[in-house]
Amino acid sequence: MKRLLILSLAFAFFYGCKSPEARRPVSVKTGSFIDASVERNKKLNENERNKILELIQNDENAEYIASENGFWYRYNTKIEEDSITPEFGDIVNFNYDVSDLNGNTIYSEEELKTRDYAMDKEELFSGLREGLKLMKAGEAVTFLFPSQKAYGYYGDTNKIGTSIPLICNVTINTITQKENN
Repeated sequence: MKRLLILSLAFAFFYGCKSPEARRPVSVKTGSFIDASVERNKKLNENERNKILELIQNDENAEYIASENGFWYRYNTKIEEDSITPEFGDIVNFNYDVSDLNGNTIYSEEELKTRDYAMDKEELFSGLREGLKLMKAGEAVTFLFPSQKAYGYYGDTNKIGTSIPLICNVTINTITQKENN
């Protein structure tokens, strides 16, 4: 009897000392929300792209260039001679306006005023920042930015709403190169 008691205690000890099992989640989440969001964004991007391409096609007098950065642009005034384009830290003095794809002015050049911008050192929406890097002093360019290159889903919390593609007419007045230390 003593032996049976020791044997059963030993069995209970070894059986009770196994490693704990991981807890299982109560409910399993699928990626359905993320998948739906991805599909919604793909459709939004495709619709914006189609609207921009239609706008380009209807502007028969202009030659638009597709940038590597996901926007389109055309030169209104192009400087052919060798000249500098802005680099990190250079001060770019420029004027611009902002309108929607229907040509409705959102911000006029007078509202936005002439601006000095330290290249890549200050806040500026990504499309305009990338567009300035393509320009030389004295050039005027019209940019067509899909919303993801403009103010995206959140807008500018003022006049630009959610997911609004933009047209920006930009003129660079001067580029002041940073001093190398």
